[in-house]
Amino acid sequence: MTGPSKAVFLSYASQDAAAAQRLCDALRAAGIEVWFDQSHLRGGDAWDQKIRREIRDCALFIPVISANTAARPEGYFRLEWSLAEVRSQMIARNKAFIVPVCIDRTPESGADVPEAFQRVQWTRLPDGDTSPAFVAQIAALLGEPAPVSFATTEPVAPRAVAHAPTAKPAPRARFTFIVLVAVVVVSLAYVALDRFQSSVRTAPEQHVAGVAPALATPAILEKSVAVLPFIDMSEKKDQEYFSDGLSEELIGLLSKVPDLKVPGRTSSFYFKGKRTTIAEIAKTLGVAHVLEGSVRRSGNTLRVTAQLVRADNGYDMWSETYDRKLDDIFKVQDEISAAVVKALKIALLADTMPKTKPTANREAYALFLLSRSFHYRETYADVQKAIDYAEQAVKLDPSFAPAWAALGDSLVYGFSYGGSYAQIRARAYSAAKMALSLDPRLSDAHVAMGRVLGELDWDWRAADTQLRTAIALEPTNVLALAIASGYALAQGRRDEALRLAQKAIEIDPLSRDALGNLGDAAYADGRYADAETAYREAIDVNTAGSGSHLSLGIALLAQGQPVAALEVMQKETDEGFREYGLALAYQAAGRRADADQALAVLESRYPGSHAEQIASLYACRREPDKSFAWFDRAYQQRDIALVSIKNDPCFKMLQGDRRSEALLKKLNLS
Repeated sequence: MTGPSKAVFLSYASQDAAAAQRLCDALRAAGIEVWFDQSHLRGGDAWDQKIRREIRDCALFIPVISANTAARPEGYFRLEWSLAEVRSQMIARNKAFIVPVCIDRTPESGADVPEAFQRVQWTRLPDGDTSPAFVAQIAALLGEPAPVSFATTEPVAPRAVAHAPTAKPAPRARFTFIVLVAVVVVSLAYVALDRFQSSVRTAPEQHVAGVAPALATPAILEKSVAVLPFIDMSEKKDQEYFSDGLSEELIGLLSKVPDLKVPGRTSSFYFKGKRTTIAEIAKTLGVAHVLEGSVRRSGNTLRVTAQLVRADNGYDMWSETYDRKLDDIFKVQDEISAAVVKALKIALLADTMPKTKPTANREAYALFLLSRSFHYRETYADVQKAIDYAEQAVKLDPSFAPAWAALGDSLVYGFSYGGSYAQIRARAYSAAKMALSLDPRLSDAHVAMGRVLGELDWDWRAADTQLRTAIALEPTNVLALAIASGYALAQGRRDEALRLAQKAIEIDPLSRDALGNLGDAAYADGRYADAETAYREAIDVNTAGSGSHLSLGIALLAQGQPVAALEVMQKETDEGFREYGLALAYQAAGRRADADQALAVLESRYPGSHAEQIASLYACRREPDKSFAWFDRAYQQRDIALVSIKNDPCFKMLQGDRRSEALLKKLNLS
């Protein structure tokens, strides 16, 4: 070693040696010094003394945590962990020393690690597959220049939670609850493929302000507050949906206050279940204050505690406990919001705060919260539950406008998994129309109708009108901004798409969807490096998100990096998107047989959900008859991917064929 102050110590259980070796190799490939016992010294007292000295002198200590370490009550690695914890007590709190890495899904609560490991942010690197983002993070902590490499796998989000696989294919879109812009990325992919086939090099990398880096630390405004998910303190721990719902309602209420910055739901809920300090959360979200609390519900009795904390010094600016009946939940929400406004000395009287009571039926409200809770879980089974709960809510209270809007939204999202177009369209339109008739000023009602008109009817002008109204009524509605951005991009309004995506990022900086929109807009404008940055940050936020690795791989293809793109495509969580991406990457790399095989998998396994992608691949192969046959199938299926067809260079290869203009007319994109 040239200097112990730059060394990294890897500590692991013997069963995890292979994963630790991969981690070691990735760091060393970037020029980072690593002490790894397999390659230094083994056995006897000399080994023990060497390890103690290295832990004493190393710059960073990386414990490799897994189910193996949790299951072993004894092991030499536990001595190493204890030595590192002792040394950490002599190091300033603002200096990083321990950097835990978990190589599987072991939860922190059951990891059996020293307390010092629980106080810092974990990084999850499944099986030790080490991302460029993690290597760059370690280099930064060591004061080294960030390495540049496209040979490793995709960035893995620290503390990201992978979603369980579902019985049905993933949605056609890559958004968590937005079924539209994904396909813009999918079809824009052909820009890369078209360039490869014609041997035309891409334009030089350009930087666009506001695109990269999207997750730069925001300026902290004094009048700003993040609402963290309230903790369920109920005896049976079965009221999480209710505590989450309360948090979401408070975000909505406070976001309506002029001059008050309130991060969106996705960003606030990103920290749920993570051992992150208030100061770290506030810094990440760019806020000066944090509102946190708990909910304890027993029958019709409710206890809500809330406290407003100033992040820089941990001072409690306000706290209160509410013991009420469940019927008073809306009054409690209003009182908490008013108290926060008053504590922050915002020029708005507490009694002018908007009051909320969307329903007088507490059971309907509970069902509504359950519906939204399941809606956000992103599986076929869960979205069906979301629809069912919303339908129960509106049966109990037919005047409950937000529940009608939620029903319409979930029905449109559910169609991304398949189903009868005629039936779903009729139900979704009826629900959105009912929500609008009950409350014309409800932003979410206009969003629901906009989605029906856009994603189901392909009536883009009418859809745009609904979304603009939704944003005018509620400028902080991130869902409305994201969908409007996708629609604008699909219709060729790139500047508008970028502006809307940037606005969504300002409100919800940790939203994978908003970051994806930002990448889509940059990609459409030919700014592939900026698109890559946005897509990587989207993966950092949620590594398990469907379509994220496909998008990143496409950006790499556009920059002439087919090998790196191929490795990224293989990490795509949705199999249909993965095979599509592999077909693109293999063809770009000149591996035609492999590209044929990937296309064959798409045709045999996903004719009902990826018809548009198959059609475009055939267009790029200059097989127009097969291409139009698949485009026709996609149209019959109402495949939302067809939205982006005008931006698809493969489809442009079919120009001059009368069938292409006929298809555009049917899509209202002529």
